[in-house]
Amino acid sequence: MPEILSPEDCSTMAEVRAGVDALDERIVTMLGTRMRYMDAAARIKATRDAVRDEARKAQVIDNAAAVAERVGVPTALIRELYDRLVEGSIAYEFDKFDAR
Repeated sequence: MPEILSPEDCSTMAEVRAGVDALDERIVTMLGTRMRYMDAAARIKATRDAVRDEARKAQVIDNAAAVAERVGVPTALIRELYDRLVEGSIAYEFDKFDAR
């Protein structure tokens, strides 16, 4: 496996693509871990009504946007991505809750 360079050290598109591919693998792996927390939430929550928590959804999106702002990533993009991520997580958690 070739060495993955920092973005600042990339001088070819092959190096950029290798870095993106490596990061995508890490991101998806981390999303898998995040979904296992949804498994735990579905196991722990006492009622189906507890699965959707709009206040918590807003908090998660706000937290992600704050990180984005701190690290210089477009906050609107992160808000959009996290809205979809949280909605997908809620749907997944409903499925897991209903399967118990």
